[in-house]
Amino acid sequence: MELTLPQRLQKSVSGSFHKTALLQKRVRELIRGAAPLIETRERNPIKVAFLEMERGLIELIPDEEQNTPPPTL
Repeated sequence: MELTLPQRLQKSVSGSFHKTALLQKRVRELIRGAAPLIETRERNPIKVAFLEMERGLIELIPDEEQNTPPPTL
């Protein structure tokens, strides 16, 4: 029997704050117009992000590392 999306999400991210944060961040990116990293007909950003995460195509980079300002002198 195939698991539903909520069941698959719970099984994959249960107890893992890192994976949950990763999924949330990617969903926000997709909602804001980022292109999916996989070829799919799926339009639900949660499902797309989960598929990307399952395939190891996304990783969590802390915001501090993304927007590090240059040192001031």
